[in-house]
Amino acid sequence: MQFTVTSSRADQHQTELAIVAVYQDGELSAAAKILNKIGGAVSEVMDNGDISGNSSELILLTNTAGLPCKRILLVGCGKRSEFDRTAYRKALLSAFSWAGKKPYSKVTSYLAQENVKGANALRRAHIAAEIWHNASYRFTRMKSKPAKPGHAEKLVIAVRDAKSAAAARKGIGQGDALGQGMSFMRDLANLPGNVCTPGYLAKEARALARKTKNMSCKVLNEAEMQKLGMGSLLSVTAGSEQPAHLIVLEYKAAAASRQPVVLVGKGITFDTGGISLKPPAAMDEMKYDMSGAASVLGTFKALAELQPKKNVVGIIPTCENMPGGRATKPGDIVTSMSGQTIEVLNTDAEGRLVLCDALTYAQKFYKPAALIDIATLTGSCVIALGSHHTGLMANSDKLARKLLAAGQTADDRVWELPLGEDYARQLHSNFADMANIGGREAGTITAGCFLGKFTEEADWAHLDIAGTAWKGGKAKGSTGRPVPLLLEFVLES
Repeated sequence: MQFTVTSSRADQHQTELAIVAVYQDGELSAAAKILNKIGGAVSEVMDNGDISGNSSELILLTNTAGLPCKRILLVGCGKRSEFDRTAYRKALLSAFSWAGKKPYSKVTSYLAQENVKGANALRRAHIAAEIWHNASYRFTRMKSKPAKPGHAEKLVIAVRDAKSAAAARKGIGQGDALGQGMSFMRDLANLPGNVCTPGYLAKEARALARKTKNMSCKVLNEAEMQKLGMGSLLSVTAGSEQPAHLIVLEYKAAAASRQPVVLVGKGITFDTGGISLKPPAAMDEMKYDMSGAASVLGTFKALAELQPKKNVVGIIPTCENMPGGRATKPGDIVTSMSGQTIEVLNTDAEGRLVLCDALTYAQKFYKPAALIDIATLTGSCVIALGSHHTGLMANSDKLARKLLAAGQTADDRVWELPLGEDYARQLHSNFADMANIGGREAGTITAGCFLGKFTEEADWAHLDIAGTAWKGGKAKGSTGRPVPLLLEFVLES
């Protein structure tokens, strides 16, 4: 897909399809008014009640004699006074989903000319490119007869003037990179566990680094992890035939003295629960338990496209959690890389066991400016926050505020939950330094408290994406979140 910008008037720009906003109460956008002056086709369908301007309504006009556009797609945008980023995204998604299935090689959107609350010209273009990728995304790799891709080859973002055009070009670059990163994440997460194994993630990370300036990758095997004392991580993979890996990606484009942002992504490529076996209903969705890892890789894909002057490290502990004769059992005690001992009361609370060693590794070999782990960690987070907000816990108020702000800007929101000794006491063990679970109450928070015991030397935040990384049921599939949040945070750090 090629993205371009134009500041030409709607009656002077040739295109196969012009996407134009209309509002409730018969209000026309600037582009609609211009096009309506020739033939009056827009006001005619509005007056006839064929479209009322309600949010996401669509109607195609083909009677465009005298106009440079062959067709006009009118998009309802609701009340003009309420046209904010949410409404703008909704209108774009509706229009782009429709247009992407049509045989139009060139599509021009005039929606970025509109006043959108909370979005300047750069952000409007950024969102448009991002939404195009999301609207056109299809996962058909595993089908014997994959669906044909959309026909559109060029999306033109129309803006008001030359000054807006310069900002829009920058915004399109960011949105395009983000869209590619989200699609990369979604592809990895949507793959089945028999394809997307720990070794497959390592191969994809190496391939990305090989093709990218300023990026390198190394992969630690189980013997190397054993030498480092990663007994907690290795306890999770003990029942699997697939070898575990610790993937380390480095993106270095700033001064060597600048401390990196370190992203640690949980990479459980399939989670049966281990000996504490999960119930069979919807267990197939446990292929998404590597969404934290996939989001780190998606963020690095976006960095590869943008090449910002930043230093970023991605660490991915990846393995399967399987039952078997060698599997860790409830009641077993393991020793983490930090030297702290853990009583494994439930083998289905495995994500924190792989993350804790990766967090220790991050602090031992890097001095993070910020240390952020990303994980589909607890079902409790889904109960607490649903699919709308990612759960956030942090030992640094400053870091938490930055993540909250990044989430607001990227429309990939987080909600902060508390930490504290009151919750940490639930992890008490009679036999080890701590247990890996703290009971049913506040399960999301006690999981964060567990990780906090391994991050006392860094400004650290934990993102629980169990409710936001994928959709279940008939609409099952990866959402691409939280790549928008992570990329926004990195770019603003």
